Amino acid sequence: MICIPIIANTLDDVLRDMAEASKVADIIEVRLDYIKNPDLKHILEKRTKPVIITNRPCREGGKFEGSEEERIAALKLAIQLHADYVDIEHDSIQHIMETTVHHPPASKTKLIVSYHNFRETPDNLISIYQKLSQCGADIVKIVTYANTITDNIKIYRLLQQAQAPLISFCMGEYGIISRILYKRFGSYLTFAALRKGKESAPGQINIHELLHVYRAQKQEKDTAIYGLIGNPVSHSISPVIHNTLFREMNFNSIYVPFKVDNVADFIREFRELDVKGYSVTIPHKESVLNHLDAIDPMAKKIGAVNTIVNKDGRLVGYNTDCRAAIQALEDINQVSATGAKNDRLKGRHVTLLGAGGAARAIAFGLQERGAQVTIVNRNYERAQSLARDVGCLYREFDNLPEIKTDILINATPVGMFPSVNETPIDKNQLKPDMIVFDTIYNPLETKLLRDAKTQGCKILGGLPMFINQAAAQFELWTGVTPPPELIRKIAYKKLVGE
Repeated sequence: MICIPIIANTLDDVLRDMAEASKVADIIEVRLDYIKNPDLKHILEKRTKPVIITNRPCREGGKFEGSEEERIAALKLAIQLHADYVDIEHDSIQHIMETTVHHPPASKTKLIVSYHNFRETPDNLISIYQKLSQCGADIVKIVTYANTITDNIKIYRLLQQAQAPLISFCMGEYGIISRILYKRFGSYLTFAALRKGKESAPGQINIHELLHVYRAQKQEKDTAIYGLIGNPVSHSISPVIHNTLFREMNFNSIYVPFKVDNVADFIREFRELDVKGYSVTIPHKESVLNHLDAIDPMAKKIGAVNTIVNKDGRLVGYNTDCRAAIQALEDINQVSATGAKNDRLKGRHVTLLGAGGAARAIAFGLQERGAQVTIVNRNYERAQSLARDVGCLYREFDNLPEIKTDILINATPVGMFPSVNETPIDKNQLKPDMIVFDTIYNPLETKLLRDAKTQGCKILGGLPMFINQAAAQFELWTGVTPPPELIRKIAYKKLVGE
């Protein structure tokens, strides 16, 4: 079930938001601690969906500043008025129980006993659950703060072991996946904000995103999980792309963002969740190789992986960046109007900015096509190392103006959303006869590309490469080739149409 919290300050706003939320939510949570002079009887009379009444104190992340007696009195009144649910903190539930010996027999109210930890996800979740289970409440709620992506696995394990109804997930950016995957994890319900700015806790996504991007209502216990490994991941349109493809092509699958700091810990812990496939982006394309069970020969040669396939428990790494980038350059028909497609890059002087995973893939592809590649990177040692692996030239960044360049490729994250006003090089180093290719797709036109246009260069954005690699990833995961035009349509709508 999906619950939308109402955090309005006035009665009129509460009733308006309840009516709006009731159109899409299964349950509504009314936060009394946000409301000035709440009319609880009127609120409950106006409900059209089951309602949770919560009156959260400041110590538990709430807004109620009155006395504990006043706070508890409001919750007791909610029970007397037959609220569907009342949420009471674990350290206060005795005040409800001692006067009701559970709740009155005539009341239909279910009690939720809740524990919140806004600092961390502790290791003793099972003992916390056992303690709360003994309180006599109908439902236990355990919500913690995720300081790393692997904290979600602690919550997953707790939910797998729980015998009684349990609401559990992680707060914060690292905990978003536990909110999205609540059915797969086994949580009694999840929370979603009515709209942006209406979040009642950190990491709470809005109901539109939960329903339309992640198709939460279609999710089942056996829904296959895919996702993006990277840091940052909030800029990525991959969840929109792949979830739309799954919907359009009738796959019972979901794709989520995994913000990963330590890729070794992530791969080890998330094997338990049996994720069926991953995309891999900055900064883990190289480091992930050491933690996989097998690597495709081309990916091994490149030394970078951007796609992982779960083959019966064995994680196999692939690289679709190489083919995607070269295809984008050849297809644009700006490189050469004559000659066979595979010869369009032959002999061209290509200056490649960057020495990370994407740069490695592109460098090997260019070298295979006979281009004259020069690697330039702020970290000279990394440029030198990549050039040695590829068998091409390398130069220091300050020497950039002296390098003969037909095609300039940016394979760094400089200029990527949200830092859209940054560029890797000064516009005066761009010449009218150059082709400038920026592998960044968000934004569609980076500052580098805008500068290149003003200098008379031909330009190529990162979207064609993104489309090519996304299609190849989807095929590796599912065995089905998605229409590139469909990916282009989805991506363009997301990047421009919103």
